[in-house]
Amino acid sequence: MATKYLDLTFTESVCRAQTGYYGRAGKIAGAPERDPLSQAEAEFIAARDSFYLGSISENGWPYVQHRGGPQGFLRVIDETTLAFADYKGNRQLLTTGNVSVNDRVALFLMDYKNRARLKILGHARVEDARAYPELVAQLADPKMQSSVERLVFIDVVSFDWNCPKYITPRYSIEEVEELAGSLKARIAELETELHAVRTGSGFSPP
Repeated sequence: MATKYLDLTFTESVCRAQTGYYGRAGKIAGAPERDPLSQAEAEFIAARDSFYLGSISENGWPYVQHRGGPQGFLRVIDETTLAFADYKGNRQLLTTGNVSVNDRVALFLMDYKNRARLKILGHARVEDARAYPELVAQLADPKMQSSVERLVFIDVVSFDWNCPKYITPRYSIEEVEELAGSLKARIAELETELHAVRTGSGFSPP
């Protein structure tokens, strides 16, 4: 268990709520400074093609952004660092502005097919892409028509895995095609057999 996550999220107000409803609090003692990502987290992140990113503005309001891209666009640089390319878009720059005054962020990564979710807490910084040409070449999506303007780095502090409860399985088109592949092959086989039977019996297929 990544105990630093619980240490950060089980605040005094949260502990009071836990005690009020359940009679005891889950405060964690002796947590490390951070919880580095393991191979399991790295593989999970590399398999994702989207995630949600939460930040806080200077007026205290939270903002949640959906980020999407090719599988693995959120790159694990090392056990405590994530990075992704930020392209020229709608020019709102809400997350960029937010992390310039409060760098604390939360990431929410979902695997709907396998009903798994990974939550990450960290500090974000936004850098000019021109200062990192080699990394831009690694992170840029060649299918994107817009140029990479910024790189977003996440200094990971901790993470937590959630149980699969209440996660409704969802599948991408590619995943549905993969699951349906064997069924389509079997249907084609049966259609061929039926055609042979009908032809041999003097029937023509419709």
